Amino acid sequence: MLRRDLLRLSAPLVLGQRKPAGFKLSVRVEALFPGLPLDAQIEKVAEAGYQGFEFGDWRAADSNRIVKLKRKLELECVCLVGNIGVNPKGMGLCDPAEREGFLAEMRASTEAARRFESRRLVVLSGFKVPGRPRAPQHDSIVEGLKRAHDVVSPHGVTMIVEVVNTLAPVEPLNPRGNNHADYYLDRTAEAFEIVRETGSPFVKILYDTYHSQIMEGNLIETIRKNIAHIGHIHVGDVPGRHEPGTGEINFPSVFRAIRETGYSDFVAMEYVPSRDAMTTLKETRAMALGV
Repeated sequence: MLRRDLLRLSAPLVLGQRKPAGFKLSVRVEALFPGLPLDAQIEKVAEAGYQGFEFGDWRAADSNRIVKLKRKLELECVCLVGNIGVNPKGMGLCDPAEREGFLAEMRASTEAARRFESRRLVVLSGFKVPGRPRAPQHDSIVEGLKRAHDVVSPHGVTMIVEVVNTLAPVEPLNPRGNNHADYYLDRTAEAFEIVRETGSPFVKILYDTYHSQIMEGNLIETIRKNIAHIGHIHVGDVPGRHEPGTGEINFPSVFRAIRETGYSDFVAMEYVPSRDAMTTLKETRAMALGV
């Protein structure tokens, strides 16, 4: 075989070896398809060509029905919410007095993850304890996650701890609710430090582009430097938490940076569409995959 022929045949293999591993795409269904029943929302996810779905209140869902549907559609139930919401009263992480409530909820949520065939639980720090310095609240979060490691790890479930902004006057996903101004964990630097201090492979960060852009920006460098501690990514533009391309975030560059790290877990669309939801999902999918 001539050398030029050998080079021509081997070039695609070399290029294939250099191509970054692709991440998977998911949809937070309530935000994209409000008003539809959960089954119909999940069917829309499959129709849009995404690989996974996520939803908030597993307590109100029929696990047998959802598992049957997701298997039929060949989708993954990407994550469930572990301790209910941004202000999980009686089951937060900042106050040691709520530790047993938090662990009880994590046990129930881990069992739910088994039923729904999901491997991730979103964990919320909860609101700050009034009048208490940050340092003991930080330590309480670490201790709570260490204790919860013993709950989730035997089942292969990862806790993804969410960083939430405390500056936006309105939460677009819940405009009539609390804007979580008192939420504790609002900075990524502290979040990644908490993960390192916890020292568990079953504790990572849910990195939300909307929240992080509002609080600190610098999305690409933060992702590049901390990708080993990121277990899930949420996508929404700023302002308004609409689809990519409607605001100030350069999402083609952000998606490319994620691909280049070799990240292979899920990137989830959690935005309020400014126009037809299916059209925005199609366009965002193409943008995310670089096609």
